[in-house]
Amino acid sequence: MPNAKVLEQKKAQVASLVEKIKNSPAGVLVDYKGINVADDTALRKELREAGVEYSVVKNTMLKFAAQELGFDGLIEHLHGTTAIAIGSDDVVAPAKILAKFAKTHDNFTVKVGFLEGAVVPASKVDELAKLPSKEVLIAQTLYSFNYPIMQLAIALNAIAEKGEADQEALVSTLVAEKTAEAAE
Repeated sequence: MPNAKVLEQKKAQVASLVEKIKNSPAGVLVDYKGINVADDTALRKELREAGVEYSVVKNTMLKFAAQELGFDGLIEHLHGTTAIAIGSDDVVAPAKILAKFAKTHDNFTVKVGFLEGAVVPASKVDELAKLPSKEVLIAQTLYSFNYPIMQLAIALNAIAEKGEADQEALVSTLVAEKTAEAAE
């Protein structure tokens, strides 16, 4: 049995982990075995730049945190080496970065994830990773709002151009008639 000081430290670690997971909209657990230091450093850099907190955690600490949060679906995946990536702003970022990394590294696998307070399987994490980025989704939404207005402007412009062409044809016809009358 650990002494009181060590036990308090572990309880503090679990409480910190619970707080991070509770305040995060999304996260992913991965099995990181078999990656080298250079790849791990590059992965951590990419995650950090995306605002994702990535850390290696002990399975027992994560188990206690999952039990406290009611994430019982995480517990069955807590074996082997485990790291957790927790997103703060962009819900898709942890899944996107880790799924891309897992495709190029055989031993690196996505175990499970959580999204808005619910545990999601690795297949759902992969689906989430395939979603466009937040910026692309915003651009697509704005385009869909602007598309009808843009089409209206094009149609009005075509009507105006046709009207100008019709007016020019009418003027030239009238000029030709008046010129013919004056010649008579």
